[in-house]
Amino acid sequence: MRVHLVDGTFELFRAHFSKRPGHRAPAGWEAKATVGLASSLLALLHDETEAVTHVAVAFDNPIRSFRNDLWPGYKTEDGVPPELLAQFDAAEAAVRALGVTVWSMREFEADDALATGAARFRDAAVQVRILSPDKDLGQCLSGRQVVQVDRIRKRELDEGALLARRGIRPESVPDYLALVGDDADGIPGLAGFGERTASALLAQHVHLEDIPRDSARWPAGIRGAATLARELHAKREAAVLYRRLATLVSDVPLAESLEDLCWRGIPRARFEAWCDELGARSLLPALEARRARWVDG
Repeated sequence: MRVHLVDGTFELFRAHFSKRPGHRAPAGWEAKATVGLASSLLALLHDETEAVTHVAVAFDNPIRSFRNDLWPGYKTEDGVPPELLAQFDAAEAAVRALGVTVWSMREFEADDALATGAARFRDAAVQVRILSPDKDLGQCLSGRQVVQVDRIRKRELDEGALLARRGIRPESVPDYLALVGDDADGIPGLAGFGERTASALLAQHVHLEDIPRDSARWPAGIRGAATLARELHAKREAAVLYRRLATLVSDVPLAESLEDLCWRGIPRARFEAWCDELGARSLLPALEARRARWVDG
């Protein structure tokens, strides 16, 4: 059995910025992102390779979280197109119309819900599959039991692949992002620390606290090691804060059990009503061609 955990916020943004034409609901509002999200999820639910049986979709709604109280530069809704921002509630309604569990995050973020789901269900499931390319979710990987799936690049990342690509293990991912930064989340990182340097340090020392102050004890071959060591020493408090921002919460109070995530099919009446509301009945012929799984409701 597999448990599929989907980054709904990422999918919504992806649909909005895709090349697909705009789509206005009969009520007049721009619904391109919402309809695109629904179309993407329908493809996932009927993908024989993925074999979806248990699934949840997590959203940032609103975008701000407790991390904004820790760091003023953390990501906000600033710069998000207003027509996209206005669709967050509609996107959640679309997912529910598909008969899929929604995790709507307010104090926490969607990634925190995904991390919690991975931690909670990995012992009960054969495999937890996190559908998102976000780098911070690498900290959730566990052997082949918890993996990330990048649907755009059709690429799967497990713990071994993370080690091969970045030279670090999941427990070092927050430290890695603290050093190199994460533009998507507004984490600036430390000056001079690139991916290779951070990987080399954390491959040997694992966490920020383990990195020696004396650069002579650093791995060989790091350019400007003495300067970087001084930067790390001077900005260590900031680096620890950045790591806190990059560390996902794995005990979000989610109400659903594994059984609650079981996807039994699309509730026909509810989904068709949603299609009428969004002016999206064009989705129905493809479902019939796929021999969609329908249930009453």
